[in-house]
Amino acid sequence: MGLLQDKLAKWDQPQQFMAQGIYPYFRTIDSHQDTEVEMDGQKVLMFGSNSYMGLTYDQRIIDAAIAATKKYGTGCAGSRFLNGTLDLHVQLEHELAEFVGKDEALVYSAGFNVNAGVISCITDRNDYLICDERDHASIVDGRRLSFSRCLKYKHNDMESLEEELKKCNPDSVKLMVADGVFSMEGDLAPLPQMVELKKKYNGNIMIDEAHGLGVFGKNGRGVCDHFGLTDEVDLIMGTFSKSMASIGGFIAADKEIINWIRHNSRTYIFSASITPAATAAAMEALHILKTEPERQENLWKITNYALKSFKEAGFEIGETESPIIPLYVRDTIKTFQVTRVAFDNGIFINPVIPPACAPEDTLVRVALMATHTKEQVDRCVDGLVKAFKAVDIPLKK
Repeated sequence: MGLLQDKLAKWDQPQQFMAQGIYPYFRTIDSHQDTEVEMDGQKVLMFGSNSYMGLTYDQRIIDAAIAATKKYGTGCAGSRFLNGTLDLHVQLEHELAEFVGKDEALVYSAGFNVNAGVISCITDRNDYLICDERDHASIVDGRRLSFSRCLKYKHNDMESLEEELKKCNPDSVKLMVADGVFSMEGDLAPLPQMVELKKKYNGNIMIDEAHGLGVFGKNGRGVCDHFGLTDEVDLIMGTFSKSMASIGGFIAADKEIINWIRHNSRTYIFSASITPAATAAAMEALHILKTEPERQENLWKITNYALKSFKEAGFEIGETESPIIPLYVRDTIKTFQVTRVAFDNGIFINPVIPPACAPEDTLVRVALMATHTKEQVDRCVDGLVKAFKAVDIPLKK
């Protein structure tokens, strides 16, 4: 073996967890995504999906994807910058811009590429990026790729954010970047307070609405709409892989910002276009969001029921205000163990360990869909009570 192989072969942490029978990743699903899925020949309750609207197997979306594939083919064979722009892409961008209340939008082939490509190009060496310490990995990587001075503030701590803003040259661009809904803990960015600081320090704001679209705001327009502050947020990012039952993402802003991004974002210019099928699927999902508000209503009914149930059962769920419910374990091995026990009892949940959280904040993450039932939530709560007890994790009863 070469030096690279010798070096990497020394890392055997996954193998150690496999030997203990608690390795929790790459579990194979043999059916479509729904509130129940088939795994290893058995039915398992799915509480690990980001399909908040429960649309991933909606026949209208499937038909839209099939029709687009028949018309345009399976791919675009190039980037949007050159030969890869379809009228379908342009139509979706117009509809997204209108939906989130901005002048224009750009569609990317992956949500990760949006943050990595926008954040890395939007500011220069004389500017500042100021990020929440718990921002998504795609924001972190965009920040790493930027030539700007990068600052971090304590999670949702506006005093900490202000301290970072005070360090900045008042004549430089100061772009604050935060998740609208934090994907592991389920809490919201304190957008009203961020807007106050924006005005005080002449800053700008970018909000990642990956977990906010479909969930918050009128017809699922997101956290910015939820707070009534869309006009105060300079850039709104979103993904299609959650409420919108597809793959891809977008950035929306005023026409001047979009003009710059369109001609400078490397993950946009040098990536192949989002496929016709994924584009059509996202657009049909958007139409459903706008015309079927009962889906969002159902999501919140089941979310509120689940939040109450987990609290009453004694779980520590932190500051969540969303369909993302963290159940804190605070130990990596036990986090994997409880994930395994839950799965053996027919419940699929996701473990969250570093670097997705601090070592002392490990948790298992429960996520709700609009199509979950109260009976399924009851089974989940009961099963997780048993799993926590089996692994000797105390509940606050």
